[in-house]
Amino acid sequence: MSFENLNLIEPILQALKTEGYTKPTPVQAQAIPIVLNRKDLLACAQTGTGKTAAFAIPVIQLLSADKAPVMGKKPIRALVLTPTRELAIQIGESFENYGRNTKLNSKVIFGGVNQHSQVESLRAGVDVLIATPGRLLDLMNQRYVDISKIEFFVLDEADRMLDMGFIHDVKKVIAKLPAKRQSLFFSATMPPAIVALADTILVNPSKVEVTPVSSTAEKINQVVYFVDKENKKHLLIDVLKNSTIERVLVFTRTKHGADKVVKDLLKANIKAQAIHGNKSQNARQNALNNFKSKLTRVLVATDIAARGIDIDELSHVINYELPNIPESYVHRIGRTGRAGASGIAIAFCDAEEKAYLKDIQKLIGKQIPVVDDHAYELKNHTVVKTPQKQHQRRPSQGNQRRGHTTSVNTGQQVRKERPEGRGQQTFSKKEASAPKKNSENRTHKNDGQQKDNANKPRRKWFSRNRA
Repeated sequence: MSFENLNLIEPILQALKTEGYTKPTPVQAQAIPIVLNRKDLLACAQTGTGKTAAFAIPVIQLLSADKAPVMGKKPIRALVLTPTRELAIQIGESFENYGRNTKLNSKVIFGGVNQHSQVESLRAGVDVLIATPGRLLDLMNQRYVDISKIEFFVLDEADRMLDMGFIHDVKKVIAKLPAKRQSLFFSATMPPAIVALADTILVNPSKVEVTPVSSTAEKINQVVYFVDKENKKHLLIDVLKNSTIERVLVFTRTKHGADKVVKDLLKANIKAQAIHGNKSQNARQNALNNFKSKLTRVLVATDIAARGIDIDELSHVINYELPNIPESYVHRIGRTGRAGASGIAIAFCDAEEKAYLKDIQKLIGKQIPVVDDHAYELKNHTVVKTPQKQHQRRPSQGNQRRGHTTSVNTGQQVRKERPEGRGQQTFSKKEASAPKKNSENRTHKNDGQQKDNANKPRRKWFSRNRA
């Protein structure tokens, strides 16, 4: 099947030819006719299947067919909601590429940057708005964005929205949408919470399911290296000595781990940059652009960017650290082998990660071949548990009252501890045992009364329930 068989208009077909697209992917072949027939869509498709084009192409065609109001400011007619900044930018690029021969315009808004330029770009009106939930709600609350005239609503990466805690923001956006609209719902997985959300958005949807999340692209060659944790950086440098690896995407579990890998690679004179949530938007976009233009050979990323990176002809992905969520492995290696291309996915596994590897292989339904012939074979096959530190007893609450001090014997000296903010003083044993100074035995105005009370006989109390 070709794109000509999908009843697409000539401007879109020309744009697709410019992009080098000739045959639609399975999700595109199934989803595009459904959307063009103005039906709601529920699509379960893993990353790398071409699902962005599956909703962008038909939305562009339907918006081109329906004329926008001539009078007044151009209303927002299509809204695409996506979880990450990188993914929003790439979806925006797709709309620009596929709609280049139409008169439609699209804008992208996301958090992490000053809103001024985004607000200014919206003043003249926009046909398609691609947004992340947080920034969209901010601009809606400030009345810079009006979604009451939306004709097409696309929720992309719905399960990722749930994982990142955006689901409540998504519900707030949905509550502001007009009841009469066409909705398209895309998710890589379909947990019960996502199914329940889909039921609140879609009306009699047509369903498309292409390649379950437990499967990986057939053309991705997967291998695993067993290696001690401390030798992973040396193994990575050895692997990168292969000159056929022009660009590689390396995944770590933590932001700190990503920065550390970059530091190790730079020491080995290998050009590398990191992309994760702690980086500013400009730094993240700069790293992504350098990687796309091959100025940077290695891009180190965390899972937050796993579904937001779309690189053409990416041949290698390395899991420097295996994810503790098996589905994340599938999404990570889905960055290579995209749109029918081949790719290689390499995993480094230490003793502590063997359980993660077992879960991954159970999910994908096959054993990943092991590479034994390398210089840093795993020596320690057992997981060493770090002994828990014994906690010292805290002083009783009575000694922690404001102004009260406790004496701690530290050998030659006795340290007089005060509550935080009141300073500390150190005295010798001789000074500690000496009688208190007069300044500490000041006479209070109530002292006389206290002495009188002390001389009074104590009142005897008896139980009321005496026998």
